[in-house]
Amino acid sequence: SSRRKIFSITELKILMKRGRRLLKMENCRFCNIEKDRVIRETENTITLLSNPYLMQGHSLVIPKLHFERLYQLPSKIRHELIDETMNVQELLMQRLDIPGCDIRQNYRPFIPDDRLKVSHLHFHVIPRYFGDELYEKSMIHEKQVFTDLTPDLIKFLTGRLK
Repeated sequence: SSRRKIFSITELKILMKRGRRLLKMENCRFCNIEKDRVIRETENTITLLSNPYLMQGHSLVIPKLHFERLYQLPSKIRHELIDETMNVQELLMQRLDIPGCDIRQNYRPFIPDDRLKVSHLHFHVIPRYFGDELYEKSMIHEKQVFTDLTPDLIKFLTGRLK
């Protein structure tokens, strides 16, 4: 498999000074963000309103440098990204007066990039209410999708994953 090198913060700073393109991708929408939707920014992250969105206030917390998977992130950026995701959850709950949020991170390289999918690591922070439109339109059907683990499947999966 083609694995990307994991860079330290020092290596990233050196590469940035040399203008290496692997840290920003010209054709990546999240490497070239329109600032009008930005609601927060830290040294290594940017948070913007999702467009399109699932629920009003749906936000995306994105590392400023281009990464596709969590394991690629240097520890400092990973910690900052997780901390900022938690901060955005609290911000949405307090300022929008919502009782809960979903936090999601997807890695689906088998789906081509389009309006709904960007191959740049990011977290979705989605405001949620009891019985909200998202639940009524889609998540109510998840109950039919969940399956109970069988003893054979438990044995197989734990054997592969331990």
